[in-house]
Amino acid sequence: MKLDRVIAVRNSKTVYRDGDSCIKVFDADYSKADVLNEALNQARIEETGLNIPKIKEVMTIDGKWAIVSEYIKGKTLAQMMQEEPERKDEFMNLFVDLQIEVHSKTCPNLNKLKDKMNMKIAKTDLDATTRYDLHTRLEGMPKHNKVCHGDFNPSNIIITEEGTPYILDWAHATQGNASADAARTYLLFWLAGDIEGAKQYLDLFCKKSNIAKQYVQKWMPIVAASQSVKGNEKERQFLLSWVNVVDYE
Repeated sequence: MKLDRVIAVRNSKTVYRDGDSCIKVFDADYSKADVLNEALNQARIEETGLNIPKIKEVMTIDGKWAIVSEYIKGKTLAQMMQEEPERKDEFMNLFVDLQIEVHSKTCPNLNKLKDKMNMKIAKTDLDATTRYDLHTRLEGMPKHNKVCHGDFNPSNIIITEEGTPYILDWAHATQGNASADAARTYLLFWLAGDIEGAKQYLDLFCKKSNIAKQYVQKWMPIVAASQSVKGNEKERQFLLSWVNVVDYE
């Protein structure tokens, strides 16, 4: 297996291409449990029938864990939006349709979104009163069991030359409330500096899914708090600024 063609570098992982295989190699100190959970998520999502790269094997390379999947040749939706800004409306429609398709699936063995969020909120640096409030808000939100991607953004969508979309990166997949997943995507647009895109996305998602915008907004402080435990300091401060932004009551 050749690791001489780097196609992406992320925090604590590097992605290589070897022929028709894509090899995601994790740093030596990366949690084995997290690698195996990501591989298991991907294998379970394959069974839902969604268009995703199929997993081939999990292995170690020079003492580092690696996940080997199909290599999907194409461009990311993020690249296409950048290269053809005049088609952004078309691309955004496709993006939202794909997310709604994800939410149409169920996968009973995935981790529960509420459990993951409760665990992450407990790890934040927020004071005890704020954490208690967030846990209480989270418990009060309706329980659903829809597949949630957890990191749904245009750079995780590959469009092949034939026009077939594939959804990548299932590390954060859970089952839960689709509006929480939408709130996460909205914040990802903000983090990328695309405020206009965030607004366009939320309007479109709510229209196509027939979900009230206020309902998605109710998730934003909870999602922002749970996401603040990772990422750099600038991102962390931005996310924490959202914790009390939305009037909840």
